[in-house]
Amino acid sequence: MDTQQNQKDSPAWIAFVWLSFAISSGLMILGIWYLPVDAWVKGYFAMGFFFTMGSCFSLSKTLRDQHESRRLINRIVDAKTEKILNDYEMKKAV
Repeated sequence: MDTQQNQKDSPAWIAFVWLSFAISSGLMILGIWYLPVDAWVKGYFAMGFFFTMGSCFSLSKTLRDQHESRRLINRIVDAKTEKILNDYEMKKAV
């Protein structure tokens, strides 16, 4: 059975992702801060922003975990199939 290697992201991609997250979050918070509305409206928008951000993190982690579990199940099924084929070929050779 061939081994699968983990995919690694480049340092440039990781820097881009963190930088874009920091900039977009900072600009959103700054935009909420300078809105010409009452404090309770700003609080409502900030709460919505932080809950949306938390939901995005939870969703991405859940999707990643589902993908990883599918990969593990597929590797187990492939190993069982390969064992069956090897056993069949051994019996056929004898």
